[in-house]
Amino acid sequence: MDILLANPRGFCAGVERAIAIVERALQKFGAPIYVRHEIVHNRFVVDDLKAKGALFVKELDEVPAGGIVVFSAHGVSKEVQAEAGRRGLRVFDATCPLVTKVHLEVERHRKAGREVVMIGHKGHPEVEGTMGQSQGGMHLVENVADAATLKLGADEAAQEQVPVAYVTQTTLSVDDAAGIVAALKSHFPGIVGPKKDDICYATQNRQDAVKTLAQQCDVVIVVGSPNSSNSNRLREVAENLGVPAYLVDTAAQIDPAWLAGKRLVGLTAGASAPEILVAEVVARLQALGGEAVRTLAGGDEGVNFPLPRELA
Repeated sequence: MDILLANPRGFCAGVERAIAIVERALQKFGAPIYVRHEIVHNRFVVDDLKAKGALFVKELDEVPAGGIVVFSAHGVSKEVQAEAGRRGLRVFDATCPLVTKVHLEVERHRKAGREVVMIGHKGHPEVEGTMGQSQGGMHLVENVADAATLKLGADEAAQEQVPVAYVTQTTLSVDDAAGIVAALKSHFPGIVGPKKDDICYATQNRQDAVKTLAQQCDVVIVVGSPNSSNSNRLREVAENLGVPAYLVDTAAQIDPAWLAGKRLVGLTAGASAPEILVAEVVARLQALGGEAVRTLAGGDEGVNFPLPRELA
């Protein structure tokens, strides 16, 4: 049994920046540094930052007055931003710049008088933050059926007159999103979309790499936490190509039965999963009979996002 590593895999520039913001804040100001929600959706990363002095909270009322708080990479609503200001909290915003780009698109469309349809997963913090960029005029669709039945006007004639635009969660399946966009365009012929796809470069690149991986492998293992949207999408991409695929948080979760009779195992990691976990999974696979380890061809993504000036 051989092991084939996807390339690219693992941390993206937005995740690296978010983690660095928490670590730099701890170095400069000392513990505790409060973080609203998980900084990124990975248990190993969160536990590591907890050990260094970060305190993760669900809401800002858990942060004492004058405390230092970091907003997670997923972004927050305008109301959360306003609440932090009212309470005098010192904020370092770790929102991924590509999520901020979507927030700015929402603001632009609402100022132009358009209703905004967001394609995304209900309850995901990125979706909550983006939906919270406007107090009204936002509509969430999760699938083609939602898009095809969405009502924005009192009747069919009124609906055709409603100016409308769409944005997407940055970590969606590229293929699923394309189907939903097509349904929206059919339902709202005048709908306005982003000039450049909202699905981020890292999501797209990792999904493309998994497609290449799945075409060569008998089984695919994705390193990532269960609440990681982009990691779940990687597993789905492989499964949609007819290849068994499994999501694991740690090497210990690998079931030897998954590997029975397999000659080539594909391995990748979500954008919030560190390379140390990939190395541990490789070691586990080798202990279960893995031999040669190869990496798919690919290059450096060449993306880097600067830290806030106070922490640079």
